Amino acid sequence: MEKHEVVPDVIDVAPEQTVEVSYPSGVKVDLGNVLTPTQVKDVPNVKWDADSSALYTLCMTDPDAPSRKEPTYREWHHWLVGNIPGNDVSKGETLSAYIGSGPPEGTGLHRYVFLVYKQNGKINFDEKKLPNTSGDDRGCFAIKKFAAKYNLGQPVAGNLYQAEWDDYVPILYKQLGA
Repeated sequence: MEKHEVVPDVIDVAPEQTVEVSYPSGVKVDLGNVLTPTQVKDVPNVKWDADSSALYTLCMTDPDAPSRKEPTYREWHHWLVGNIPGNDVSKGETLSAYIGSGPPEGTGLHRYVFLVYKQNGKINFDEKKLPNTSGDDRGCFAIKKFAAKYNLGQPVAGNLYQAEWDDYVPILYKQLGA
């Protein structure tokens, strides 16, 4: 997390655990490895060392929108799920449906950061529910502010990969109505 400057760009302290993220395409997220938008277009399987009696929040965010050099939309969040029992993401409350990587052409590598927070109990989120058919209301997000708003503390697990434009990105943009 420090090597790729997720600390301090996204969070203040690196989590102690690594969240395991594997995609249906067969690739795995591995602390900054380079993957393609084509490889990460589908919802991944996510696991971490969870307390089965606790609830968690999972976020996937890109701090490099529209580029790492000029992150004027920092952060653009790709996925946000709360009230996850243990690590069963499918039983959580989806606040923002999963959208894979879509870095604009010519903007270089973007970091895609997965963070898991342990909740103090069930949360009544007042966030607008976002579908995966629009990019509206996803930019200028800050997981730090979201975590503070809901008293989530520091993340307990995290991971990241990097990706840059490939020929899947225009297909994703059509899905988002762009």
